[in-house]
Amino acid sequence: MDPDPSPSPAANGAPSESSPAADPATLAALAELVAIVDRLRDPEAGCPWDLAQTHDSLIPYALEEAHELADAIRHGDDRHLQEELGDLLLQVVLHARLAAERGAFDLAAVAGGIGAKLVRRHPHVFNPEAERHDDPEAVRRSWEAIKAAEREEKASAAAAAAGRAGATAGGDSPSPLSDRLAEKVRGQPALAGAMTISRKAAAAGFEWEAMEGVWAKVSEEMEELRVAVASGDRAHAQAELGDVLFTLVNVARWCGLDPEEGLAGTNRRFLDRFSRVEAALGGDLAGRGIRELEGHWQAAKKRIRAERGGRDSPPQGPGLSPPPAPPPGGGRS
Repeated sequence: MDPDPSPSPAANGAPSESSPAADPATLAALAELVAIVDRLRDPEAGCPWDLAQTHDSLIPYALEEAHELADAIRHGDDRHLQEELGDLLLQVVLHARLAAERGAFDLAAVAGGIGAKLVRRHPHVFNPEAERHDDPEAVRRSWEAIKAAEREEKASAAAAAAGRAGATAGGDSPSPLSDRLAEKVRGQPALAGAMTISRKAAAAGFEWEAMEGVWAKVSEEMEELRVAVASGDRAHAQAELGDVLFTLVNVARWCGLDPEEGLAGTNRRFLDRFSRVEAALGGDLAGRGIRELEGHWQAAKKRIRAERGGRDSPPQGPGLSPPPAPPPGGGRS
């Protein structure tokens, strides 16, 4: 059941069945996976655990698999990457099966929908009459323009369905950018959402004039957090902590840094050092004073730096640079 009657990708110049990606072995493996999930969800012969799952109950697993995939990519571990891609693919197939059981849509609609979207948003590839683009920035601008047109079309259709024909996207909203951002970030982790919001707001002109203004804001928010914590008002402190984190995301944006990668790296470094502290103490930290633990911690840091040529972590490439424009493709919707 496909609620989107968009033309198939093949009809618009997408890869045909002769494409290497559509070789018989790949198609057979995908068909086998679908059959396995169908069996697991069989009311008579299926698995009780799989039968008990819903879209909502599977949310934690989908998020966990996405994070494990990112971890495999960061470590450059192809075996792990293959495994995690499979785990994430299972989530796609399983959610599509649940939707098909409700009569909402099926896996064919999912694959057809994303294929049609990619074709629509890459006219420079699939439409021989479209303008050609020779650089990624031109592709990004084209992608965003097509997205905006799609949003406008969807909003007009929704308005007409609600008996408000003629309304345009954002036409009756005093905050069209805020509305679009609220919709975009609702499915993102908070850190990624903060980066999305800050980038879009800055592009609209809501931006500091210089880096000094960002640092001043960090100092201001840190002081407000100290006051809130000292007051004992947990809700206030929680809000101020969020303000500090949001401002630090803006620091990252100005410096061309990725806050998610930065925090993930800190987690790895902490665990590396902590494991060495545990090893030095025979795995038992109970009863150890903070001075002793700190001494082992500093010793672990020195050993790691010596092993890595004076660095806490492996080299990460060139220095600071302006934040790159987000490329078209993964992560967009």
